[in-house]
Amino acid sequence: MYIYVILIVALFVIIWSIGSYVVIWNIEKPAYTVITKKAGYEIRVYEPYLKAETTVTGDYTSATNQGFRIIADYIFGNNTSQNSIAMTSPVLEARTSETEKIAMTTPVLESVASTSERTIAFILPSKYTLETLPQPNNPAITITEVPGRTIAALTFTWYPTGRRVEAKKTLLEAYLKRDGYVIAGPIETARYNPPLSMPLMLRNEILIPVLADQSETPQAASTSATTE
Repeated sequence: MYIYVILIVALFVIIWSIGSYVVIWNIEKPAYTVITKKAGYEIRVYEPYLKAETTVTGDYTSATNQGFRIIADYIFGNNTSQNSIAMTSPVLEARTSETEKIAMTTPVLESVASTSERTIAFILPSKYTLETLPQPNNPAITITEVPGRTIAALTFTWYPTGRRVEAKKTLLEAYLKRDGYVIAGPIETARYNPPLSMPLMLRNEILIPVLADQSETPQAASTSATTE
């Protein structure tokens, strides 16, 4: 009896793992070249791309979910051409500002709770230009052209909770300080997988723009295609 249970569980895990990979294996991703690999992270040069973004307020999880729904509505057909736009990966999150609400108790201040204004973005398929891309009907969505840039990327798996994301950001910032890199832009969190994917198959990344190091060349490492 127990053997059958173990076999069923093992089969379920295998199917879940395979399904988690199949769902994203041919989804377009932004093209980049790995310049160098450091201890704990890598340096990439990204090609330019377009992104659709919206600004929401909340903690990491609630803001990401809210922003995802807004932009998903756009790519699923709420646009000027009324056509669906192919899904890409990853979904990007960046904190743009933070406000604090002081919780008052008697007789002292007990805690400080913070909420953040965040941008949630979808990277758009590379076949589009600003001229050919269907425009969103929702004014809360803006289309932005992101130029090529140098990015430090730290990859991690399992669920990207707000606490884990903040810890990984702090870790990558420490790595960059250790290695003498200068941060050149806001920190982004990239999520590559649908929510129901197997935790061990999840790919998440912390992305931090840095000033290019002229001593590093693309020949030092490999190139990533737009699809994996």
